[in-house]
Amino acid sequence: MTELASPSAKRLQRPSWRDSRLVVGVLLVVVAATLGAKAVASADDRVPVWVAASNLVAGDEVEETSFARADVRLADGMTGYLPADAPAPTGAFMLRDVRAGELVPVSAVGDADAIDVQRVTVRADAMSTTGLTRGSRVDVFVTPKASSTSDAATTPTKKVLESAAVAAVLTNSGSFGSGWMTSVQIYVPSDKVQPLVEAVDGEAKLTLVPSVGAATGGGA
Repeated sequence: MTELASPSAKRLQRPSWRDSRLVVGVLLVVVAATLGAKAVASADDRVPVWVAASNLVAGDEVEETSFARADVRLADGMTGYLPADAPAPTGAFMLRDVRAGELVPVSAVGDADAIDVQRVTVRADAMSTTGLTRGSRVDVFVTPKASSTSDAATTPTKKVLESAAVAAVLTNSGSFGSGWMTSVQIYVPSDKVQPLVEAVDGEAKLTLVPSVGAATGGGA
């Protein structure tokens, strides 16, 4: 019987650089990686800006801890915020309030010449200071000390400050008269400093009333 010839098995050969399919495959991988990197880079269009690390009040001097860096994505046309690709402007002053976590506008920071307020520490009834925190805005009412019991009913109460910024709320400073008092530092316009100091020296009663939109609780 004649035996059928069996086909000989071919060895698999390792592809070489001359193999066009291998070259095309490598090129496709390189192109895909390049396009992917460009897509990721173009999608991350965030920019570094400064945000308020705590409630900043008009009149505050900018310190190293005043701002914190944040990378944010700004909408088209949104400019005017303080960039964080440069050092924070320590030694400058806040020209208006900026709440904790808010972006800091360039226009909110300026030189000392633009500041027209001074810090004044006053003592007010603890009940009227409940809930106040740094950055709150208050109206300040003054009731002059009555010279006698009969004059107490006719002693006029006047609003001497409107929407004054609270710089700090200190601990209870002891009793004054029949109630507990709290020391509060407020920013006072320069032309109102003397009348307020005179009222404090005259042992007038000061009452702080939160203005509309005043910050309460938790502000640092």
